[in-house]
Amino acid sequence: MAYVVTAPCFGCKYTDCVVVCPSECFREGDQMLYIDPEACVDCDACRPECPVEAIFYEDEVPTEYQEFIQLNAEMAEKTPPIFERKTPLAEP
Repeated sequence: MAYVVTAPCFGCKYTDCVVVCPSECFREGDQMLYIDPEACVDCDACRPECPVEAIFYEDEVPTEYQEFIQLNAEMAEKTPPIFERKTPLAEP
């Protein structure tokens, strides 16, 4: 299992979660972040840092965001890793 970034991240792309991640599992898309499920160590460090509450443990992803489980896995293979804080696209 892994953590999953969901719809609330779209268009804001906060990176507070990135800087606390010990496994460097975040990937950066144009409009949102993704978590590489192969690299995630389920530490829960990222979830409380997300100001828009977009990160969920895979087993706890709300029904309306279920497609983001597969989307994170797919996009993790296509997007570059991100390791540092960047300016968000929008404020919460």
